[in-house]
Amino acid sequence: MTLTIRNRLPGTVTAVTAGGAMTAVKARLDGGQEISSVVTGEAVRELGLAEGTAITVLVKSTEVALATGAPTGLSIRNRLPGSVLGITRGAAMATVTVAVGGGELTAAVTAEAVADLGLEVGSAVVALVKSTEVALAVR
Repeated sequence: MTLTIRNRLPGTVTAVTAGGAMTAVKARLDGGQEISSVVTGEAVRELGLAEGTAITVLVKSTEVALATGAPTGLSIRNRLPGSVLGITRGAAMATVTVAVGGGELTAAVTAEAVADLGLEVGSAVVALVKSTEVALAVR
């Protein structure tokens, strides 16, 4: 299968907590950072997700937000600190590549946000991803 999703980080499931219709899955990325995902119970069963399962975390670049400091007062669970590796600017949008523990993430943000945040190569950032926007694939 070929995917258009750029952000693919290897990791291992550390916990699976079943709820009603949805299940919380926690994983440790190969770089050591923790990430959480919320998927259906059906997906957990079909993929055979359990503690120790080798996975690839998938996140669309449009679902990655960036902060230049430690965010507070947010419900977003996934906060991956890193540094800007590159910026490709367009008239309205920009892609920002961020080095995080265990790999790289690309964020698609507005050109205005890049300017407002003062982003440049080497800038320290925190990549933010809602748990509901994290997809999982079994390796």
